[in-house]
Amino acid sequence: MTADDLRSQLIRNFNEIPRERFERAPRYESLVGPLSGGTAARKLGCGIDTVPPGKQSCPYHFHHTQEEMFVVLQGLGTLRVAGELLPIQAGDVIFIPCGPDYPHHILNTSDADLKYLSISTQERPEVCEYPDSGKVAVFSMGPALIQRRDNSLDYWDGEA
Repeated sequence: MTADDLRSQLIRNFNEIPRERFERAPRYESLVGPLSGGTAARKLGCGIDTVPPGKQSCPYHFHHTQEEMFVVLQGLGTLRVAGELLPIQAGDVIFIPCGPDYPHHILNTSDADLKYLSISTQERPEVCEYPDSGKVAVFSMGPALIQRRDNSLDYWDGEA
């Protein structure tokens, strides 16, 4: 393997990767760049998120399998976790274990952009729950299955 091959498999610069805007007015907006896609990484994933003032990147949720870590690169914000609101700032490293004790999301509560790295384990299948909306999402190798518990089928539904 050449040095160029190794570099393309092992190194990403978050200032140089393309970004995609995700938006659902009025609360959600972020500029997201995947860092680990196309690398040799198998168990860790990483992306960079930039969230404008007054917005958040995702709904309040918790993971059953994946752990997450966030490294705040720029700005100020608030971590909503386990029902509490914790201030965060550039330089903070946030560790979120899996499980229902740590539902979380990051909000930009400042008047400037909030930029952070999102790092997570990439176990599949993964189940995420969203306490505010009552949704449950299952992520495997294909498209996600998202359902509300009150729309759940009986285990024997459709079985002979």
